[in-house]
Amino acid sequence: MSSSVRIPDGFVEELKARIRPSDVIGRKVKLKKQGKEWVGLSPFTNEKSPSFYVNDQKRIFKDFSSGIGGDVIAFIMETERLSFMEAVEKLADEAGMQLPKATPQDEETYDRRKRLYECCEAACAFYEDRLRAAEGTEARAYLEGRGLSAGAWARHRLGYAPDDWRTTIEHLKSKGFTMKEIMEAGLAVQKEGGGDPYDRFRGRVIFPITDVRGQVIAFGGRGLQPDAKPKYLNSNDTELFHKGRVLYRYKDAREAFGSTDEGGLIVCEGYMDAIALAEAGFGHAVAPLGTALTEDQLGLLWRAGPEPVLCFDGDAAGLRAAYRSIERALPHLEPGRSLFFCLLGDGMDPDDLIRQSGPEAMRSALEHSLPLVEVLWRRERDAEAIDTPERQAGLESRLMQAAAQIRNPAVKSAYERDLKSRMRDHLWQQRKSKRGSGGQRGQRGEPAPKGAPQTGTPAKTRGLGLLVRAIDSPHLIDIALETLTMAAFPDPDVAAIRDVLISSAEADKGVDRGVIRDHLVSRGNTRAADLLESYPEIPEIAPDGPEEREWLIALEQYVAREESGPYGSAGAGDEVTSSPESWRRLHHEVSERKARAARLNEAAEQVDRD
Repeated sequence: MSSSVRIPDGFVEELKARIRPSDVIGRKVKLKKQGKEWVGLSPFTNEKSPSFYVNDQKRIFKDFSSGIGGDVIAFIMETERLSFMEAVEKLADEAGMQLPKATPQDEETYDRRKRLYECCEAACAFYEDRLRAAEGTEARAYLEGRGLSAGAWARHRLGYAPDDWRTTIEHLKSKGFTMKEIMEAGLAVQKEGGGDPYDRFRGRVIFPITDVRGQVIAFGGRGLQPDAKPKYLNSNDTELFHKGRVLYRYKDAREAFGSTDEGGLIVCEGYMDAIALAEAGFGHAVAPLGTALTEDQLGLLWRAGPEPVLCFDGDAAGLRAAYRSIERALPHLEPGRSLFFCLLGDGMDPDDLIRQSGPEAMRSALEHSLPLVEVLWRRERDAEAIDTPERQAGLESRLMQAAAQIRNPAVKSAYERDLKSRMRDHLWQQRKSKRGSGGQRGQRGEPAPKGAPQTGTPAKTRGLGLLVRAIDSPHLIDIALETLTMAAFPDPDVAAIRDVLISSAEADKGVDRGVIRDHLVSRGNTRAADLLESYPEIPEIAPDGPEEREWLIALEQYVAREESGPYGSAGAGDEVTSSPESWRRLHHEVSERKARAARLNEAAEQVDRD
């Protein structure tokens, strides 16, 4: 049916009146009669107790575990991921209702498309039959050699196209289809110079390709002879089929996905991989049709789930396919909509891995899938050496150009921050490895664990560890902002780090090493940036824990010492204590200092007013 056809008023209501919701929904949910309603387990969540209700009188369903509800059309749209028009068309077929036709042209188009669907279905049934006949012996041996039983053939409607020039054509003509219809369905070919049409698929294992409603619209054929060219052959584009807009097994995968906890469909490279995954328990597997993923196919994936996993062979060709997919996806990323990548090792594909190591090995590989940002980072990091400032600048430029393709401003900003952070961490690790033992913790001033000033720290950079601790555990800033603001730092570059830390926190720009370092560099304060970047990474500490208390004590003791002169009579090497008495004393000292500062500020403001 043409997508521009408007459904007349009353048609949808008549359609719903002809269909009993419990009959349609009962095909997907095991329902039990309970009074005037039917009850079952939710198809949308993994609940243990039934909270899914169907009411035939009101013609509605309600799932209390997920909050989803509506009429039978909404149920079909939700469970099969169909558009409204697709759901109406599916239910109208079941109800025996003729879809409305706005014009004679629409009616002609609809009738022609219906005949093409019927022609493809007849061909599919014929191929299935031939697989089980004497002429399908070689095809059966091939499928059995790939680990597929007769049950799998039936589940995936696999078939065999006889190795003859006109057998399929003659069969379809015997079923009442014209030569024009057979050719328009993509089942026959005619040379450009003329001559009699001949079968498109000959001597091949057949994989039927369906649309989002599950109707056969095209075929893929795998040659059985070693010299078959091409090894895989797809239907040509037709009125029903455009290979860049379809995914193999899409309808079955969408329905299987509804019963999994995964983030999205699994995308593999070929028919056999998708079937192998499905037979191993990964029913939400699909495959593109021999091409890189298109925008239309990405749209189909995201309609089914927010984070599909692209599973590629772990060889150079697989990496190239992953990189092409990244370029397609970047402009369309949104909050909650991305891609993950499962890159298999040793040049294996999912079919190989499952047959050699079993489904659990495949499951483990999927559980270790990489997010898109990680694969993007590796692609640019490994593109060339980054051992000079110029090459490092080139890496940053490539990363930012990739992030610039993202249209959503929030996701774009998040990618820019993440990629810059990965680059900084990688370069720091490179420098650390070159420094050898000189880069070990404790070699540059303060040791990281507690963040307290201790003996052996160069006096000028005392306090740097306290600041870095706050940067690496930003919640510390919230509970000690005033104290950090009032603290004195003898080294001007350490003080500059503190100033940027405070301004970033107050401006709610987010606090991490990368943000502060970039701000320092933009000010021209490269020494402060280097001080911060070269300080060893400090694990983030948990709120309200003993380490947080240690840090607060160290900070207040530091401030108290600096007030009476940098490391005055208190002594630079005094141990930090966390006793209740020490805590109360230090807290009292800082509170007194804050009160004194507040009184001075109030007096100054009074002078200004006078």
